[in-house]
Amino acid sequence: MFSLLIAIIYMAFVSLGLPDSLLGSAWPIMQTQMGVSISYAGIISAIITCGTILSSVFANFFTKKLGSGLLTAISVTVTAVALFGFSISTKFVHLTLWAIPYGLGAGAVDATLNNYAALHFSSKHLNWLHAFWGLGALVSPFIMGACLQGPSGWQGGYLTISIIQACLCVILFISLPLWKKTTPIEQKVYVKTSVALKAKGILPLLVMFFAYCALEQTSMLWATSYLTNFRGVEEVLAAELGSLVFIGITAGRFVCGCVSNKMGDDKLIVIGSIVIAVGLILIILPLTSAITCFVGLVLVGVGCAPIYPAIIHSTPTNFGEQNSQALIGVQMAFAYAGCALAPPLFGVISKTHMEFYPYYLVIFLLVMIAMFVLLKVILKKNQEAVNG
Repeated sequence: MFSLLIAIIYMAFVSLGLPDSLLGSAWPIMQTQMGVSISYAGIISAIITCGTILSSVFANFFTKKLGSGLLTAISVTVTAVALFGFSISTKFVHLTLWAIPYGLGAGAVDATLNNYAALHFSSKHLNWLHAFWGLGALVSPFIMGACLQGPSGWQGGYLTISIIQACLCVILFISLPLWKKTTPIEQKVYVKTSVALKAKGILPLLVMFFAYCALEQTSMLWATSYLTNFRGVEEVLAAELGSLVFIGITAGRFVCGCVSNKMGDDKLIVIGSIVIAVGLILIILPLTSAITCFVGLVLVGVGCAPIYPAIIHSTPTNFGEQNSQALIGVQMAFAYAGCALAPPLFGVISKTHMEFYPYYLVIFLLVMIAMFVLLKVILKKNQEAVNG
């Protein structure tokens, strides 16, 4: 029965990734049809991000009330309804309204599923689950592309993903008895978020997560522009190679899942950071050929692969199972904040200094490493104090 639940949660992670690439894939046509500026995509993205941050913070409260299974089912339902709302929207204002439940549903299910997986699954499953999220994010542009070539257009793309999410909702509600049988940890009383945040070491943990997500999202979003505008790579080729970071992350998580149980979360974070550093050095090298830059982008992705799952998986161990839902919810909020703030900031910088791309990433890498070291020092002192 537990194996069946694991399979369902893998499906849920694929579902998590499906909506993430839709807006970027369809927006050039959407904005033309709605008669708005291409920059308006940022408004929708900001609304979704605010919703995800809010629901991530409150995921702890609702998990206590509803349990992980029911909250996940409800959150996916809300997301499915929001996607259907996108599919029937004819004006930009409609999109902004549907973006609210879109973000609320996505943030709640992300925080809840990550905490559940951290509590119940081994490190390898955390890596593979996030790899399956990547598969969802990779598949959705192809679904949208197929719909754009047909009569249904971008509305058909959103409708298709909405239907897929709705099917998952049915499966999740049917599977609720499985969640109840496999969640003895949830019978413990989760502490309030305000109490969990008083634990020593929380601040470096949150800043570390912010820095990681800032690095990851900036590297993916601006890779193509860097290749085209600074490295002189032909536009079509640059567009194809711009996904190298994302491909590296997804493939890297499948590989890391095979070794993560033996290596442990801390080693994976250290090795991942080193690989990112090597990748950034290759990008920075002032060589005429862009081949080293291509290799560097792949290595940045591969290095990023184990870090997100490792931080999540180590949270119950480092701070206690009773604190994990509250802390992972807040971690998700900081993750979304890093994703929302860092890439646009580099967008401002890139107008005059696109060459700063790898150096901008180096800053976040150094912050992440510094916070990781500080976190380990604090946790060590906490353990020594407990042992007397």
